[in-house]
Amino acid sequence: MLVDSPRSEGGSMRRVWSRTRASWMFLGNAFLLSCLLPSQNGTGALGQEIIQVDGVFDRAYLVTVNSHVQNIFAFNHTVSRNKTEGVRVHVNVLFEQSKNPVLFVIRQQKAVLSFQVPLILRGLYQRNYAYQDVSRTLCQPEIKSESQMQYFYVDVSTLSKKNTSVQLYVKRIEHFVLRTAEPFQFNATPAQPQYFKYKFPEGEDSVIVKVTSDSAFPCSVISIQDVLCPVNDLDNNVAFIGTYQTMTKKAAITVQKKDFPNSSFYVVVVVKTEDEACGGALPFYPLKQDEPVDRGNRSKILNVTVMPAVNSVAYIKGTLFSLGIFLAFYLLTLIIACWEHTRQQKKREKIVGKSISSDQCDPLLAGSYTPQSPDLYTGSSACQSYGSFENGSILGSEAITDSMESDSTYGYMERPLDNVTRPRLDSLSSIEEDEYDTLADIDSDKNVIRTKRFLYVSDLARKDKRVLSKKYKIYFWNIATIAVFYALPVIQLVITYQTVFNITGNQDICYYNFMCAHPLGVLSAFNNILSNLGYLMLGLLFLLIVLQREILHKRALMRNDICALECGIPKHFGLFYAMGTALMMEGLLSACYHVCPNYTNFQFDTSFMYMIAGLCMLKLYEKRHPDINASAYSAYACLALVIFFSVLGVVFGKDYIVFWAIFSFIHILATLLLSIQLYYMGRWKLDTGICRRIIHVIYTDHIRQCSGPAYIDRMVLLIMGNIVNWSLAAYGLILRPKDFASYLLAIGICNLLLYFAFYIIMKLRSGETIRPIPLICIICTAVVWGFALFFFFQGLSTWQKTPAESREHNRECILLDFFDDHDIWHFLSSIALFGSFLILLTLDEDLDCVQRDKIYVF
Repeated sequence: MLVDSPRSEGGSMRRVWSRTRASWMFLGNAFLLSCLLPSQNGTGALGQEIIQVDGVFDRAYLVTVNSHVQNIFAFNHTVSRNKTEGVRVHVNVLFEQSKNPVLFVIRQQKAVLSFQVPLILRGLYQRNYAYQDVSRTLCQPEIKSESQMQYFYVDVSTLSKKNTSVQLYVKRIEHFVLRTAEPFQFNATPAQPQYFKYKFPEGEDSVIVKVTSDSAFPCSVISIQDVLCPVNDLDNNVAFIGTYQTMTKKAAITVQKKDFPNSSFYVVVVVKTEDEACGGALPFYPLKQDEPVDRGNRSKILNVTVMPAVNSVAYIKGTLFSLGIFLAFYLLTLIIACWEHTRQQKKREKIVGKSISSDQCDPLLAGSYTPQSPDLYTGSSACQSYGSFENGSILGSEAITDSMESDSTYGYMERPLDNVTRPRLDSLSSIEEDEYDTLADIDSDKNVIRTKRFLYVSDLARKDKRVLSKKYKIYFWNIATIAVFYALPVIQLVITYQTVFNITGNQDICYYNFMCAHPLGVLSAFNNILSNLGYLMLGLLFLLIVLQREILHKRALMRNDICALECGIPKHFGLFYAMGTALMMEGLLSACYHVCPNYTNFQFDTSFMYMIAGLCMLKLYEKRHPDINASAYSAYACLALVIFFSVLGVVFGKDYIVFWAIFSFIHILATLLLSIQLYYMGRWKLDTGICRRIIHVIYTDHIRQCSGPAYIDRMVLLIMGNIVNWSLAAYGLILRPKDFASYLLAIGICNLLLYFAFYIIMKLRSGETIRPIPLICIICTAVVWGFALFFFFQGLSTWQKTPAESREHNRECILLDFFDDHDIWHFLSSIALFGSFLILLTLDEDLDCVQRDKIYVF
């Protein structure tokens, strides 16, 4: 029997205890239910009179409450799984109650929402803002059955002993669910936030939520949150969860399906109590501390549209397009190289067996250069005037220079190339420029040569070729070292930025073009990074072209080619290698910048732009001044100083007149010192006697003799350069542009363009020509630069403004639905820079077989 069994007796006891516990739990639940759900009239635990009303949707209730009366409104509605509708509660306190506000508690089956009226929202600097009219949307939980009855209760109470009139209105929201590509318009205020639900349709993995408004203010916040309760939809908690942006007129957030397990999310729109986050002004402090500020009507009409984002096919097309464009340059370069090799091979076959003329190189290789062209300096024919000066000396301070008999010593008269002593080839022995004076003459002869009225390349190409080759190779090794030490911390920093961006959900950290930002993996704007591929690929291609030319030049030296030894512009490839490396680093650092573009890392995108501009000017100067060009150490030191000022300008250059005054003074002083350096070819000293020497030169050359400048062409260039730089300095001092980094880059580009134009003009004045390949490069590069600058100045974002104001400039994709205007700027500018480098590489090919003592220096 069960009674006799100890085991069964224990089981019976457990069943009795279980029934007893269930009974007590039932009684406890019944007691709590009687407290929470009283009858039509009852008494609460604190002696309050509790009035319960069965609420009806879309009906306004006028309720009077005080500390002795509590009202409860019970609502129910049927929720269908196929049709989701929202519920919105609107309350308005007709009499202001600041000390004892009216409390509202909305109890749902799985959520509780509570707030007070007047609703107090805190702003910056301890400001408080009170709102009497409040509307809140109830969180809608997910249901699994086809339909389900939902209950919720609205409790209205206050601790004020005075009667307070409250208006309550509960309504259904028919347009609670957003549909793809269907715009929806609504109104929101700080105390009446709005949020809507969106569910991913089948086949859609990513969408872009776009919110627009005709008015910039009041400032608002757009948030994407998971379908969970409670929803953070107030100004003081909207940033606690999800992804959010501040907004004035435009906002866009890309949402991926993989980030939401339920394949649905809420679009939350909150109007902020203050406009400071969007660039607006702050209100005045209240007269009394902690007194609420009345902001009046801060209502904003907004439009929300959910659009499908690009699919994987667009990513593949964009990647193949980028690779295809720049691989085409590799193919074109290969075709041109093969054609050039074939052409040179045919020329060699034609001149086999022919002897080289004793007074000039092979005319077939000399191109269109005409040594009989008139000499613009002396007015006589070139063959008569190269390297000699008629009628003895010239009056003025240069008389002693031009009358020196050493002219014939240095070989300025025409002579056969066969009699020229060949320089030694490069050896593996270590040789340094500062170990000895590389000019065979004493230091005084440097002054004689470099201050001549008319200079030739042979005058400034006298140093040992091994020394110069090593000197210019230092440019490459230094920039390679700089690149490694610069790039590694940059990569680490932008990875941190992207991680913070993804974890916090604060999309105000990065200044993307959110209308055309396509995420991939952890990257938020993959298209902006991919478009920098051109800098890397074309920079590498330029390095390969330079390497091929250097190999051919060394082979020509090994076979004692006369043109390679004694003709043309001296070929030093170190600066070209540095330029190609700088182009590749510009692509890498620009990609790093676009991982998370913002105010603090903009210099990553511009640092190597400064270097490219500086290296191009140095290379252009080195062509005709190989012996006196700046060393790599001094050049990079000056560029480091430029980057230092760039950082200071970004931090302090907005409204600090002292900074602009100091920078303008340094700019003008540096321009003057560089002008003197270029005018006298480095043959001057900055010491205590500089003022005395300046006065002496002015007196002897301009007052006593009234003679003009000794170097007219140089003087014209330097005057133009000073006018441009002084104008830029005045522009910066007066207007103080916000984008100091771009202003500094504009200074470098203007000087580079000015020097390049001067070089082209002087080249043509000297009777030299421009061959078809560099001419085609000049024309095509100028056209590409024009289009590139057009897309650059579209200004899709700007970190000089607040993130919300920057998004007003955002635009849709315009190429393959994947790339925006700035991506096209990346494509075109990389091509234009590559073309600019080719111009510098091929510009003086017409002089390859012209003796160096016949090539003018300018």
